[in-house]
Amino acid sequence: MQAVVQLLDQLKAAWKWALSFRSPEWELKDYPISIRRQYPDPNDPYDNNPRFKQHLFFASIINWNVSGAGDSKEEALQDLASWFASRKARLKDEVKPLPRPGTDVPIQFASQVRMNAHQELAQDFIERVLGFECAFISDESSLWNFHTDATNEALLTKIRDVYGVNVEDIESAKVWEILDRIAEAQ
Repeated sequence: MQAVVQLLDQLKAAWKWALSFRSPEWELKDYPISIRRQYPDPNDPYDNNPRFKQHLFFASIINWNVSGAGDSKEEALQDLASWFASRKARLKDEVKPLPRPGTDVPIQFASQVRMNAHQELAQDFIERVLGFECAFISDESSLWNFHTDATNEALLTKIRDVYGVNVEDIESAKVWEILDRIAEAQ
């Protein structure tokens, strides 16, 4: 069944790709969209965590990592439209073209320029605070990406204990901002 769904998605993508040559500018309606109903797994800790809302429907642009979710198909499509508009605006700001409908758009990782400013401290932070041997942390990563708790309190306490630095006032909880604060204090 899954193979049939994937085949149908790729046929939609090919169709939208062919139609995309009729116009030099594209809107969401020009892209191949997949809408799926999701079934929560009662044994999955994420599905049962109040911090993570499991929506009934998931809408995505086929072959591009842009998606939306909602409790109805309409809500999922509205959320997808919002994410699409955001991605389109960001590409315009970066003076990059919008991907042609139906094409395979590779995942692009966020920059690590700010994280790379503190490479040794970042590795120490990953091991001593986050408890991992290694982790990919981009300039967009925040403490929220590394736990499932309702608050960041446990990690904020650990940062204070390990480095003697209070970072509770960093509202974004972005790791690079925290590392900047720790580096300033050392």
